[in-house]
Amino acid sequence: MTRYAITVLEYASSPQHPTSGVLYGRHNSGNMNLPFAYVLLRSSDTVALVDTGYDQSDFGGEIANSIGVTGWTPPSEVLGAVGIRPEDVQHVFLTHAHFDHMGGLDYFPNAKFYIQKREIESWVWAMTKGRRFRSLLGGINPADILKLVDLGLKNRLLVLDGASHDVLPNIDLLPAFDTHTAGSQYVVVRNGGSIEDRWVLTGDVVYTYENLHGGDRNDPCFVPPGLATGSQTILILTAEEMLASVGGDMLRLVPVHEQKLKDHFPSRLSDRGLRITDIATL
Repeated sequence: MTRYAITVLEYASSPQHPTSGVLYGRHNSGNMNLPFAYVLLRSSDTVALVDTGYDQSDFGGEIANSIGVTGWTPPSEVLGAVGIRPEDVQHVFLTHAHFDHMGGLDYFPNAKFYIQKREIESWVWAMTKGRRFRSLLGGINPADILKLVDLGLKNRLLVLDGASHDVLPNIDLLPAFDTHTAGSQYVVVRNGGSIEDRWVLTGDVVYTYENLHGGDRNDPCFVPPGLATGSQTILILTAEEMLASVGGDMLRLVPVHEQKLKDHFPSRLSDRGLRITDIATL
């Protein structure tokens, strides 16, 4: 059975991120540190990523600067800290099209990209609505959508229509429609035949563990992320679906914006001071 090492690689952070953007309804609750990261998956013959980060040199960098994201580091250095080059990446699973998850497409010249059809369609639709509806475009660099078209012309884009099982051996891409974005998806890695060997890479359907327990582990309550173009109710139901798929074990869900991953998994800092967290090893 194919198994994957799973490593969360921080590439930037938002040291003063509004708590209300992470936890719905937490108005006037101050700020929190929010890591920005992508996930490296490695098997004996495969190198894959979940999301790409963004490009500081284009409009994605302007978005990042406007919301206080600092410390951006290029993939060559982030991946280099674990012995991987961007050119080595063969597959990239895009959870959604926000700038910090899809803005680094150009950095991976040999990769094939996977995204939900509904995600592309929803952003194209939003771009046609005109200036009065520009809030619908929050969080994306429109140029990234055009890059997807070019990748399609080069046969480097796989557009999915709902659930796709075994896109690679023991990796499933499952829809999270009308949640954080209209066509979000999440990644399930099955490192064995039991629930105890399953990992869910949540994308931004779940930002932190507190979205799953609401701050009280003894009496947990789902609290969805504050940022959603879809439904807060569907965000909660999708988080429940993820949690059920791993038998209720919260630590089998991997939210990349969670700074407390280091408290539960082996973790270290790179030479650039960026967090590297080993969720699963071969």
